Amino acid sequence: KAVMAAPMTDAHRRFLQVLMSNGITEGSEARKLHQHCCETDKVYYAHDKLDDFISTINSHLQPLFMQIRKGISEDDGRAHYAVVNLAETEVTKMASDYTEIELELFRKTMDLIILSENGFASSTDILNLADQLKTKKMKKKEAEQVLKVFVEDEWLSERNGEYTLHTRCIIEMEQYILSNYQDVARKCNICHSLAIQSQVCDSCGIGMHLPCVRKYFRGQTEPRCPKCNESW
Repeated sequence: KAVMAAPMTDAHRRFLQVLMSNGITEGSEARKLHQHCCETDKVYYAHDKLDDFISTINSHLQPLFMQIRKGISEDDGRAHYAVVNLAETEVTKMASDYTEIELELFRKTMDLIILSENGFASSTDILNLADQLKTKKMKKKEAEQVLKVFVEDEWLSERNGEYTLHTRCIIEMEQYILSNYQDVARKCNICHSLAIQSQVCDSCGIGMHLPCVRKYFRGQTEPRCPKCNESW
């Protein structure tokens, strides 16, 4: 017998609207928003029921091939939420916002980041790609501007001239990355989210996000791999 989804209330709709307009929402903000929406619409609020609240929304989004997904920031391990469109491949989703040449630069930047040892690509390496694009060559000045836009739109993050994928990008593009980079893309052994910046076990090859590594090995004097038990 099919289980009926709980009905969507105005609180659910308001929550979804804000999430969609934000692009990505940090966990503590999502919790505040959950409380605010419930109290505004005078519906039952429980501080530990955010996941249930979201899964009600997701059951209604399913026929629309959309979903609210949770991911973690690779910098600090904090949870984030984003609304993902499951019907399109994620790079084609970006096509409405960027030109073909900008998308090509993004794809090549993504290659550099995902195939790197540490999950970062230097601005020098990315800018060197600008005049090798198939669509048409791009001047370095133009490429710098485009990278700036990708950072502002939360597809890339930049730190001291090094670029990595933004948390929003990882949440939205997880499936795309796992299927297009099968040989190198791995999920974190602890939180099971896609890990771009990770530490890898020398013996068995599993990877873990840096915040997950810190949390998992907290208080251990001789950390060992959770899978093969070799020294980490």
